[in-house]
Amino acid sequence: MSNGSPSPTTSTFEFEDEPAPELFTTSSTTRAADQSSRNPPHLPTRTESLLLLAYPVLLAFGTLFSVLDPTVRNAAYDPALQAHVQDAAHSPGYFARKSNIFNVFFVKRGWAWVTLAFFVFLTTHPAVTSARDDGRRRARGIIRWALVTAWWVLVTQWCFGPAIIDRSFRFTGGKCEVAGARIEEGEASGKDLFTGVACKAAGGRWAGGHDISGHVFLLVLGSYFLVQEVGWAFVIHWRQRAAAATGTSGAGAPIRDDRSVVMHDGAVKSAAVEHTDRYTDVAVEGGRPPTVWEALGLGGKVAGGVVVLSWWMLLMTAIYFHTWIEKLTGLLVALFGLYVVYFIPRFVPALREIIGLPGI
Repeated sequence: MSNGSPSPTTSTFEFEDEPAPELFTTSSTTRAADQSSRNPPHLPTRTESLLLLAYPVLLAFGTLFSVLDPTVRNAAYDPALQAHVQDAAHSPGYFARKSNIFNVFFVKRGWAWVTLAFFVFLTTHPAVTSARDDGRRRARGIIRWALVTAWWVLVTQWCFGPAIIDRSFRFTGGKCEVAGARIEEGEASGKDLFTGVACKAAGGRWAGGHDISGHVFLLVLGSYFLVQEVGWAFVIHWRQRAAAATGTSGAGAPIRDDRSVVMHDGAVKSAAVEHTDRYTDVAVEGGRPPTVWEALGLGGKVAGGVVVLSWWMLLMTAIYFHTWIEKLTGLLVALFGLYVVYFIPRFVPALREIIGLPGI
């Protein structure tokens, strides 16, 4: 028009193409809030932090209980055994004795139970078996298990000779007190001086150094390994349940507390971008989403039982065995191995391509 006013056609076109200001602002604000609240890749999520916090809380509570409870406090303690007197008549409790059935058949064989629970989950749970890339997912899970198992071996069994626990004990001044005399008499060999197990088998006392708590190390390492491997399957389940409830498809509801990963180009994104397949076992009888108990499956239930019993025995260890510094170092050594396997891959893409992330 001659007066410079826009034509009706032009005005209508611009109005239809332009998003409503309030909706645009809301969407932008939501995206900005999501990006600003995204968890740093090198740190655990809020949920993971709470689970990790449970370990020092259990250890602190158990240590405090051992100081405040008169039965435990007044019981004789043998530093060489890292335990109270083992006589049933004078022991402060059933779980204070190393001969208790849970210590003998569960903790002493702890890694076998962890391994059994993991492979039952890996071979039976729909989060793995119903995935199109189940072979790759299983392979990555086995690699993570192998890495965590290798850390357990290095710390407690063998590290190019004596295990890390034995090496640290000797490095801090520990020795086999009786074996020296037996070597002179020809009843023991020099190798008996280098590991706690060999020293005790030769009739010696492994004493004088700092003894990293092998029980704490094992129970923390094994239980959190299972929490990571099994736990994220539940996150996927709840996403799919939300999707089924709303009649949508695909990834389902976004995870508010998801892991973040660094991509090859340096961008930080939700780990969901690498989730190439979904947990497809959503509907059961009647077309409803599965309950938590149903979603656990056999593998999840076995793993859950091992985790709960591990937490209980960790508390018993905190109350009856080792000094607080020995328990603390056992915790820290376990967390170091877990961080390498479950957190470093989040910000090292090349490593993540090899070992993956649980649930992805």
